[in-house]
Amino acid sequence: MALDLSALSAAEAEAAKAGEPLLLPLDLLDEDPDNPRKEFPPTELAELADDIRLRGVLQPIVVAPPTPAGRYLIRFGAKRFRASRLAGKTEVPVVISREERFDGYAQVAENMKRHGLSALDLARFMRSRVEAGESNATIAKGLLIDQTTVAHHLALLELPPVLERALSSGRCSAPRTLYELAKLHEKNPDAVAQLVTGDAEITRAVVSRLRASAALPSGRAADVQALPEVEALLERATEIWPQLEDLIDQLKQAAGTSGAAQETLLLVRRRLHALARR
Repeated sequence: MALDLSALSAAEAEAAKAGEPLLLPLDLLDEDPDNPRKEFPPTELAELADDIRLRGVLQPIVVAPPTPAGRYLIRFGAKRFRASRLAGKTEVPVVISREERFDGYAQVAENMKRHGLSALDLARFMRSRVEAGESNATIAKGLLIDQTTVAHHLALLELPPVLERALSSGRCSAPRTLYELAKLHEKNPDAVAQLVTGDAEITRAVVSRLRASAALPSGRAADVQALPEVEALLERATEIWPQLEDLIDQLKQAAGTSGAAQETLLLVRRRLHALARR
């Protein structure tokens, strides 16, 4: 595919055709407003800026071909771009992409390989794909994850205020744990608020224990906590339960439309219901 390099000098055009980095002024680069990464933690930017001051930009920024006005849209490397500006750089190495079109999935993959995306950034990207008409299955395939993970991330955008604060403050950032807390919040908001505002570490095991206690008849939760041997058994059960949930999710993904696999999944569910009645 031919590149429109009319905005470049002859030497720059030859280098671009060969895929070699060019040294361009930072002022000619523009960030992509559709970049999935929206959060740039100041500490991480400062650390990267220190490294750039010492070693320079080791990995060139990838940009789209220049516009007629001589501007370059950043496709990969917005964090390096910001850190370079913070480091006082006026020029950065760039590589001009030969692809005229690209999708957001490529940007997500590139970000995940380098420094990862925050759970909220990933959730916002997923929602943008949903709004574009894509199903959870399509999004999961594009990101090489399972549909359950997609659902958990999307739920981050509809958290109750107490859990939004827990996420933004760093008290709890795991999408699945927050998803389970949100479900529990619907039935027992006071217990969830107490957990989130307390000092205890918020783990899936803690959430499972809270869910088990909330399911007991009125007054029984305190009785269970008062019996050390029962508490120990409950602790073991809550440690095992997340593993069982993961296995069920994997089985659901593997089952697909296979009749035999669906029967196996149904059998597992029946056995779990039987255990719950004991």
